[in-house]
Amino acid sequence: MKSLILAIQFMTRVPLPAVAADMRDMAGAMRWFPLTGVIVGLAVWGGVWAGGLVDPLVAGAAGLIAWAAITGALHLDGLGDVADASGGAHKDASRISEILADPHIGSFGVVAIGLQLCAKLALLSALSSGGDLWVLPAICCIARMGPLLWAKYLAPLHEGMGTQFAMALRWYDLMGWIIIAAILCGLAPAFLVAVPATGLWALWVRSRLGGISGDSHGAGIEIVETVLLLAWLAAS
Repeated sequence: MKSLILAIQFMTRVPLPAVAADMRDMAGAMRWFPLTGVIVGLAVWGGVWAGGLVDPLVAGAAGLIAWAAITGALHLDGLGDVADASGGAHKDASRISEILADPHIGSFGVVAIGLQLCAKLALLSALSSGGDLWVLPAICCIARMGPLLWAKYLAPLHEGMGTQFAMALRWYDLMGWIIIAAILCGLAPAFLVAVPATGLWALWVRSRLGGISGDSHGAGIEIVETVLLLAWLAAS
């Protein structure tokens, strides 16, 4: 139960009582990340539904606000940091860790976050017109399965929680979520696009950044969410 509470506290802004935890406890919480995606998806569902009572564009904006609020823009921050690191270190790969550690955001990060927000706004607006809002919890859940695989099979960019994540994950944690993903893909075959999206992000991270970090986990979640939304709408 502690690991579930920690996962919800880490991945969302849902108010829960504080629990004592060390690095190992936090790493163990990672196995519950996909479940936190269901919570995020339900919040976005509520925002899109409420906004849809007014207008599809309002639905998209309300859903986007709910998405940023429930996650505290955690993954958007990671996307911006990765964009800055990739763009700012394109001539000197040794600067990647330095740029990732910089709390300031640069032009690459601003553009990446802006484009991501525009994409989600458009996609949520389109989704609200179709009425298939049940896919939002599924999409957010599947996107958060990626970090389990990335942490297990990619080298950490630096020593820290990423190393602990890999050690804490057990094979049956992965298998359990893979089975759930397979069931969701059976209900919505468009979700199969998560497989190449997750794999391609892993290849890009390994080749461009040299290893996985908290920022690249967050960026990957954002990208997979957008790809899944686009795939669902294209197949509908």
